[in-house]
Amino acid sequence: MTQAHPSTSAGQPSSPPQTVKDRVQLVINWLRPVIQSDGGDVELVDVSPEGVVHIRFHGACIGCPSSDMTLRQGIERNIREKVPEVSQVVATAE
Repeated sequence: MTQAHPSTSAGQPSSPPQTVKDRVQLVINWLRPVIQSDGGDVELVDVSPEGVVHIRFHGACIGCPSSDMTLRQGIERNIREKVPEVSQVVATAE
């Protein structure tokens, strides 16, 4: 059984993303609606050659006591599951 690729649009298949950063961005795009439903948002800042993903929280996520849990249990877990090259996900303040 095949699944549609997330970057497929209007019935036109596109080639899968090739870089780790592209693949991480796809996972973040998939997670964003859930985060946005709580008044927050997340942005991919960078992915280091060592596999460290840097993200930035926006909106209600800034200063939220649950943002660390969201980062570890939601964002990092999903990214590392779908992009095994990722070693860690960290939130940047700037």
